[in-house]
Amino acid sequence: MSAPTDTEAPQQPQPKRKFTFPSALTVLAIVTIAVWALAFLIPSGQYDRNDSGAPIQGTYHRVDSGQSIVDRLNDLFLSPVNGLYGILDPKTAVVAPDNTGDLYGSAGVFLFVLAIGAFITVVFATGALDRGIGRLAHRLRDRGALLIAGIMVVFSVLGTVEGFAEETLGFYGLIVPLMLALGYDRMTAVGAIILGAGVGVMCSTVNPFATGVASSAADISLGDGIILRFIMWIVLTAVTVAYVIRYAKRVGKDPERSLSGFLPGDRDRDQAQAEAHAVEVPELTGLHKAVLAVTALVFAFMIFSVVPWSSALTGKADATPYGFELGWSFPQLAALFLVAAVLVGIVARMGEQKLSATIIQGAADFISPALVILLARGVTVIMNNSKITDTVLHSIEGVVKGTSSGVFAIIVFVVNLPLAFLIPSTSGHATLAMPILAPLADFAGVSRAVVVTAWQAASGWMNLWVPTTAVTIGGVALAKVGYDKYLRFIWPLLAILFVLICGFVAAGAAWT
Repeated sequence: MSAPTDTEAPQQPQPKRKFTFPSALTVLAIVTIAVWALAFLIPSGQYDRNDSGAPIQGTYHRVDSGQSIVDRLNDLFLSPVNGLYGILDPKTAVVAPDNTGDLYGSAGVFLFVLAIGAFITVVFATGALDRGIGRLAHRLRDRGALLIAGIMVVFSVLGTVEGFAEETLGFYGLIVPLMLALGYDRMTAVGAIILGAGVGVMCSTVNPFATGVASSAADISLGDGIILRFIMWIVLTAVTVAYVIRYAKRVGKDPERSLSGFLPGDRDRDQAQAEAHAVEVPELTGLHKAVLAVTALVFAFMIFSVVPWSSALTGKADATPYGFELGWSFPQLAALFLVAAVLVGIVARMGEQKLSATIIQGAADFISPALVILLARGVTVIMNNSKITDTVLHSIEGVVKGTSSGVFAIIVFVVNLPLAFLIPSTSGHATLAMPILAPLADFAGVSRAVVVTAWQAASGWMNLWVPTTAVTIGGVALAKVGYDKYLRFIWPLLAILFVLICGFVAAGAAWT
């Protein structure tokens, strides 16, 4: 091989690849293998159980898992299948797909996620929700504080009932020009959009992807704890809206105090107003109003169907259910949203072929969070079959033993903060953490619903700022605002929300 001559161009160094955080599916695949390997090192053990299947504090003892290396390899191989429809044998407490017993897998939640995905996709396909929000923003385009409050409250409502987050990315093209026209800056638009939806998700009342999945994994009703979550949602939404309006007014009075700065043309009020008024937002048609009405009624009925009204109104967990209570769970809710998707399609006159294609597309778009749920449940199956779940629970029991109920609730919130960063999927985080955290609530004498509330608050709080979420990074990019500047804007609010969340979960734990 000849040496290179002077005339040959020197080789250019290869550009370094930037690190990208792995997807939730990849993270859970790694977690699955790691937990399977750790099961060889962690001693097997179990608690005695009461009639409801909850562990009895102080009864932990070591046992032999009885698993051979072939059994363990089989559990690893079948973990996704067991995570979907594994059956728990009541005699051996082993989960396998061909057992006879109770369903241990997450098939019900899996189908529920696909069903609500189909429903949400059909609603967006009608254009009614987009146009409704657009009309609201356009109508309030000359009233700054009211525009900010209106946008944030609507986004927060959608966040708390259905996890509205990524959908906000489509509204920057409308809201950024409106904020500039009112004399504000781009950071105001970012705050209104990201924080509006984000605080709703953080204080989810019936959000199926957060509260729903976590409640299922904690073996409680979706409606348990809804009163605490509703009060928390009202207070934290009000605080967040006030924070953004305060910042906007400060920038309006003194543009030099803007954290994001201004791009060429941003300070030209006449040009900004012209651009804002040039945005065409068509009127809502009767068909759009009908779709919005149906959508609101569906979510209202969902809330009615899952709330344990007797317990909520009397404050007694063991209150006798009223005759009108439905007590619905995931099978019924999955059917509700499938029927509702068809109903919205009929109201919107989509036609059979378009409606069918949209429902299929909607289910396909939500297959990722659904797969995350079954993978996370598969990890739980590995821990169950190797009998290390109770060992892990026993080790954490020693940490929280002797703490007050309020301190316990705060610990649950704080512990879940790093977990929310490591497991970016809300559904996967819930499915993975709840089987361990929920029984701890029994030991601490706290309602499992408080654990669900503390967990989802931690997940939502982290998702307001971590760079691994598309909502945050995508939002600041669309608004042309630096991520570092966004962090400067949001950190005082994060501190305020942190304190308020700790107060709410501690009060909720003491109340229950």
